[in-house]
Amino acid sequence: MKINKFLLSLICLFMFFTGLAMAQSPRGGPSPYDWWYTLEQGKQMFKQGDYGTALLTFEDARRQRQTMFIRMERDLIDLLSLYEVRRLGDSLDWIERFIEERHYDGAAAALQELYFRIPKETFNNSVTAALDALGTLKDYPEAEQWIGETYLVEGELILALNQFQKALVMRDLFENHDYATELLYKIAGIRRLCQEYNEMERILLSILTNDRLWSSEENGSAGDNENGQPVSAAIPANASSSFARQAMARTLENNGIDRFITLYRYSHNESAQAHRLLGFYYHVSGRHAKAEEHLMFAFLIQNTVIIDEIVRRRFDYSFTSLNALASEINRNPVLLDYAEKNEYYKTAYYLAASLYGNGKTAAAMSIWNFLAAQNSAGEWWRRAQGQIQAPHVERGLEMP
Repeated sequence: MKINKFLLSLICLFMFFTGLAMAQSPRGGPSPYDWWYTLEQGKQMFKQGDYGTALLTFEDARRQRQTMFIRMERDLIDLLSLYEVRRLGDSLDWIERFIEERHYDGAAAALQELYFRIPKETFNNSVTAALDALGTLKDYPEAEQWIGETYLVEGELILALNQFQKALVMRDLFENHDYATELLYKIAGIRRLCQEYNEMERILLSILTNDRLWSSEENGSAGDNENGQPVSAAIPANASSSFARQAMARTLENNGIDRFITLYRYSHNESAQAHRLLGFYYHVSGRHAKAEEHLMFAFLIQNTVIIDEIVRRRFDYSFTSLNALASEINRNPVLLDYAEKNEYYKTAYYLAASLYGNGKTAAAMSIWNFLAAQNSAGEWWRRAQGQIQAPHVERGLEMP
């Protein structure tokens, strides 16, 4: 009987502490790790198509993170309000020593979480700077983005736009900084759907500010791709970006697409979509020179990605022609999927159309002849054949 009473006491204690832990569950007051787990749950619900529950879950994740960092901020402020701490001044090192000696666990946990997310050295030993930074961590851009994704899939364009813009303001807190570019593309896509083309253009051009070959005019920077390798031996290493672009355009216009792809490689994949969409936009609006330049970059990046993937599998591969490259694409499911998702043949078609509109008939025909030989190009195979028979500048009726 004594043993049973002892076991009963243990069970009661276990249930007490379990109940206490449950009181600290996401809805009652989250632990430091609940918010990211809740976000992952929301993503699973989103993938399953349960958008209503996903939206509530993303909002829960945002609330949990805010609650956690508000509590941590309060713990640190309470410590800094003590008379003996105020005497220590703004020295972060002295405050840390005080926390360790007096065992202020809440303030210690706050600083530990802060240093996990932001390197301590960035605060220049200033406790004020550390407190300010801790305050910014209440924001949760990933949750804001996923709330926007949910609105977007449900057709609530304005609500989605507001969420993406809100997340973009918090871009420095993204654990993956590539998300900021992804957000810009989503915002540009919504602007396009709303037919706000000037805003779409502005956003896409802002993405290209990170494309060194496109945006940099400093000597020595434009002749290299993002991995530091020469774009082409035909371009001097110290060439400006404008000189490099002009040299590339001359090669395309005077020597045709095969020679262009033979000479040049550029692997700044982040900017490929911006170049492609701007090229389509400028073509429709009759600005053929601008369209040519952007579509030249888009098509070059696409071919660089494709050739790099082939070389990864066959180190001795060497590009000879687009027709031969298309055969490689058709044999490889990965490349076929890439070509479809990135509108490879459509990009080629409108590059030819912009060249033709810019008076570069021979270069345009070299691309249309390539497309006319590709049954897998579908619509663009048919339209290229029509252009070969009767080349003309297409009227831009709507955004492609």
